[in-house]
Amino acid sequence: MTEIKVAPMHKLIKRAGASRVSEESAIALGRALEEIGVKVASEAIDYAKHAGRKTVKARDIEIAALKVLER
Repeated sequence: MTEIKVAPMHKLIKRAGASRVSEESAIALGRALEEIGVKVASEAIDYAKHAGRKTVKARDIEIAALKVLER
């Protein structure tokens, strides 16, 4: 199971244009987003460490997201 709640996943899929959303699809999106989120966070931690910081900043996340989503 994922830590991401299912209701926001329903909303995201609907916002993308779906007229109906199954529970399974909302759960699957939550799992996918959690996996992507962990990858982005891991990259961001590396950027913060490289900069000599323990604190992950928004810019670290933004740069990491661009890198992870390009793959």
